[in-house]
Amino acid sequence: HHFPIETPRIVADFIKYNSLQIEPLNASNYHNMRGGLLNSQIIFEHQKVGRVAFLGGSITYNTGWRDSVCNYLTQRFPETDFEFIEAGIPSMGSTPAAFRLNRDVLAHGRIDLLFEEAAVNDAGNGRTSKEQIKAMEGLVRHLREANPQIDIVMMHFVDPDKMKDYRAGKEPLVITNHNMVADHYNIPTINLAMEVTDRIDNGEFSWQDDFKNLHPSPFGQGIYARSIIQLLKNNYLGQLDDDEKVSSHDTPGKLDEYCYDNGYLMDISSAQLYKGWKIDSSWSPRDDSKVRPNFVNVPMLISNEPGSKLTLKFTGNTVGIAVAAGQDAGIIDYRIDGGDWQSLNLFTSWSNQLHLPWYYTLSSELLSKEHLLEIRIASSKDQRSNGHACRIRYFFVNGF
Repeated sequence: HHFPIETPRIVADFIKYNSLQIEPLNASNYHNMRGGLLNSQIIFEHQKVGRVAFLGGSITYNTGWRDSVCNYLTQRFPETDFEFIEAGIPSMGSTPAAFRLNRDVLAHGRIDLLFEEAAVNDAGNGRTSKEQIKAMEGLVRHLREANPQIDIVMMHFVDPDKMKDYRAGKEPLVITNHNMVADHYNIPTINLAMEVTDRIDNGEFSWQDDFKNLHPSPFGQGIYARSIIQLLKNNYLGQLDDDEKVSSHDTPGKLDEYCYDNGYLMDISSAQLYKGWKIDSSWSPRDDSKVRPNFVNVPMLISNEPGSKLTLKFTGNTVGIAVAAGQDAGIIDYRIDGGDWQSLNLFTSWSNQLHLPWYYTLSSELLSKEHLLEIRIASSKDQRSNGHACRIRYFFVNGF
């Protein structure tokens, strides 16, 4: 300090005797180990290599807890050569994850440990319970088809709506849905939504001054990191026997026969285009709206003209479009196999702020065969929109 403090003990004593002495809650109370993480420990210790993926939305995309978990793993297994796959994308929940899994995760090779979170965006983006289960189950089955020995950790992050539910004595529906999948496939879970709520109610910190937002402050990132690392520590106890072997996880029957277990992204060049549609090889917005990675300076299939049409042949039971929905997002009409036309408003609650990446499922629970999708730009538009634009980054399909 720029001048000496002659009585620092008085200050220290004031802080000590006027601070709340609170026993912090144990993070392990919010963990369900289920099948555990033995396979990844065996691989990390015996094979001395490890590929770990982080799949989720913006809370996974941002720096913080993820970096701390990576640091823990490298310190816990100092002789292991790790590769960490950062597959978090803002606004993405379980449906986008199920269809972008090949591109963003499995394309890197065999995954030994994967952290997944979709509870915040699945609820915030208005995904139905049925779709939440289809997507999360499909994701798990796809991962285990690629590597039957993969260890998965499912996390439920906190937001104000979840806190409100817990304080009303009920479990948030999205967490119930995701836990249904975790129970069925024996996957460990970390309920950070309940843990943060209980710690705040226990007087350990506050939402406004400490955690601050569903995108946690550095303090909040630390809460997440310590809980996740505690689960890992509880699983990675002691040294293993030299003859310990990995084993395949059981894959029971499906909860939903139409789950997205073979989801993939289909290139926009697969579509048959008619007048009014074109592919911009490196699209960028002409307005001042924000954009998201992988949805700018990339090929985009675009039409702004009402009545313009395209068709797409696909094979599978589910089809959708991943779009950039900005200030000029329009309304599309679509139909499958010559059926009735249906309308879809592409303008979202956030479209006035950015060209939001959004995955729209157009049809599911189809027969697993070849189908024809038709899309045309509607003449009507949302009153908040200033155009009729449809910008498609990908089609997505659940094949077989």
